[in-house]
Amino acid sequence: MEERTFEFLKRLLDAPGPSGFETAAARVWRAEAESAGARVTSDVHGNSLASAGGAGPRVMLAGHIDEIGVMVTHVDEEGFLYIDGIGGWDPQVLVGQRIRFLTRRGDVLGVVGKKPIHLMKPEEKEKASKLNELWVDVGARDRDDATSRGIRVGDPGVVDARLVELGNGLIASRAIDNRIGAFVVLEALRELGRDAGGLRCEVTAVATTQEEIGHHGGGARTSAFHLDPQVALVVDVTFSTDAPGIEKKQVGEHKLGSGPVLGRGSAVHAMVFERLAETAEREGIPYTIQASPKFTSTDADAVYLQRGGIPTGVISIPNRYMHSPNEIVSLDDVQAAVRLMAAFCREIADDTDFMPR
Repeated sequence: MEERTFEFLKRLLDAPGPSGFETAAARVWRAEAESAGARVTSDVHGNSLASAGGAGPRVMLAGHIDEIGVMVTHVDEEGFLYIDGIGGWDPQVLVGQRIRFLTRRGDVLGVVGKKPIHLMKPEEKEKASKLNELWVDVGARDRDDATSRGIRVGDPGVVDARLVELGNGLIASRAIDNRIGAFVVLEALRELGRDAGGLRCEVTAVATTQEEIGHHGGGARTSAFHLDPQVALVVDVTFSTDAPGIEKKQVGEHKLGSGPVLGRGSAVHAMVFERLAETAEREGIPYTIQASPKFTSTDADAVYLQRGGIPTGVISIPNRYMHSPNEIVSLDDVQAAVRLMAAFCREIADDTDFMPR
């Protein structure tokens, strides 16, 4: 990956953007899209859109830009903050983490607290932590001190963990799910922009909002309705099965470095899947297949039912330790997904037909 591209990825993943509060990350994404020469807009829902190409069918590339986070539900008299989750958390991974709250007066750092193990009764040691039993210590003397820093009920926060390189082309970040998808769709658009004059369709990359609090709604629903595309590709992450304890019979076999994962199921258009698979094979891009018999648990579940129905495909990146402060992906898989999306879009023209016959 080129140094400039990696620096963009780092800025994007490090920016805070929990569901409903994606502004900082969206600004990074739109600035990069503008520097790539795309036509950039945004909407009232917070979605960011970047387009290339011109006449011809409309193609939507969607990757959600939000991440899971926390929200302040109460500030007690001693100045300790109580929180609930924005999106799905395993409370065990939050214990002892640093939290960055996004307040009206700037960022405020705190530490997730829990009773020390030395003071626990034997039965407490065996009990899993619950989110409503944890608190965040921001070093405040009391409630007035905490609120004087700008903290209010409803303030969002994210784990204060920055991107790190692990070697062998692997990176770890708290926001890979699914800001990596927003990265992929923009990089695919950037690649297409190099030959925009030869494109036979209009491609719009969308950094969608609020997926983590409802993949059946959120920004994907509103942006798909607005764009009314003739075909859509959704990029998200899926479970990497090369870590201990993962049941391959349940989720399939998807290793880091094995390429993008193509979704197949009732919420994925069969002809879009076949075209993606054929494109990958023609381009020499490795891939695996994931069965989604009922729904995909991605933005595709919102997109494919819009208007009169939108032919929709799903491309996923294998991800270790999903919904934790250190999710891990392979940059080779990320770049392969970019290549696959760009190659797919180059073949879309006025005579492309997705009607089942």
